[in-house]
Amino acid sequence: MSGPAEVLAEGRFLRLLRRNNWEFVERRRASAIAVIVAVTDDDECVFVEQYREPLGRRVVEWAAGLVGDEEGAEEEELIDAARRELEEETGYRAARLEIVDAGPSSGGLTSEVVTFLLADGLDRVGPGGGVAGEEIVVRHVPLATVDAWLESRIAEGLLIDPKVYSGLYFTLRRR
Repeated sequence: MSGPAEVLAEGRFLRLLRRNNWEFVERRRASAIAVIVAVTDDDECVFVEQYREPLGRRVVEWAAGLVGDEEGAEEEELIDAARRELEEETGYRAARLEIVDAGPSSGGLTSEVVTFLLADGLDRVGPGGGVAGEEIVVRHVPLATVDAWLESRIAEGLLIDPKVYSGLYFTLRRR
């Protein structure tokens, strides 16, 4: 059974904890993580590509973001955060968002749990690209050629977030 955790270090966004001799990280101001699996009505996957400082490389991902991390929005609902992140990062609005799964992002490292949402009825309302300080590139990839496209990105030296493959599984399972 888990007891209280000892705070070992604390930064602006993260906290390093120890409980039962296990060190792990938690986010200070986020209640959840939303991963938005967006496929257009024309069967194009809508990915984002961005540089990730901890990895020192560009990464291909689904749009995703923190829930309740903004000051004054601590009570933000998961669906609202998913809608916000999808529009900020990709420029799309979804008519429907469906929660399909939730699980740990890295169970040995962090207490973080990610929730996957399938986005339907996409409408392009802006360019995407993220908010100030983010340099997100939106990528439209036909579902029929996504495997070859991902392999080409790997050959170019990019990393593919494993959640991309999970999102593809949920997309294909639904069809």
